Amino acid sequence: MSISKVLLSTLAVSALALAAPATAKIATGSNVSDMTVTDSNGVQHNLSDFAGQKVVLEWTNEGCPYVKKHYSTNNMQKTQAMATADGAVWLSVISSAPGKQGYKSPDEANAWKDAQGAVSTAIVLDPEGEMGKTFAAKTTPHMYIIDESQTLVYQGAIDDNRSANPATVEGAQNYVLAAMDDLKAGNAVAISDTAPYGCSVKYKS
Repeated sequence: MSISKVLLSTLAVSALALAAPATAKIATGSNVSDMTVTDSNGVQHNLSDFAGQKVVLEWTNEGCPYVKKHYSTNNMQKTQAMATADGAVWLSVISSAPGKQGYKSPDEANAWKDAQGAVSTAIVLDPEGEMGKTFAAKTTPHMYIIDESQTLVYQGAIDDNRSANPATVEGAQNYVLAAMDDLKAGNAVAISDTAPYGCSVKYKS
């Protein structure tokens, strides 16, 4: 099996989500308890293995100007560092299909991560789009947070400024860090759903 092949096993969600098509949005508050994926180093990760830890999912595409906004300003790297320092697992997901913008081989993904100074736990390669469509990821970036009980507690944009201009990072409200702060304080996530912004995910046709 190719190390870039993403394997999806059982995704336990609410009864409503189970009855819906794979491209339907998973409702915030649903349980996401069992999913096996393979990263750019050929290592398999199962969400059920991360019980007791927070998990952040970040859909990314190097060629997208909105992704460049957050990486060129070090905003994404700082967000990754703060989340992982608090014990979270951070999975950057590339769902670009071969031949489309943002697609990367395992070696290319690792080289990009090193060049960016990213501190994500791993890069998940999803060229068939199975993981992306399961989560209904629409944009790059598109962010999701799963709490210690494996409940989806946040999905949407990284912040509240929808411009691609890097200068707009300063002063924007970072929804991911706000949600992480809420969880750390033992509170419910105050802002749990926002509209994602960015480039469309370059799925396989």
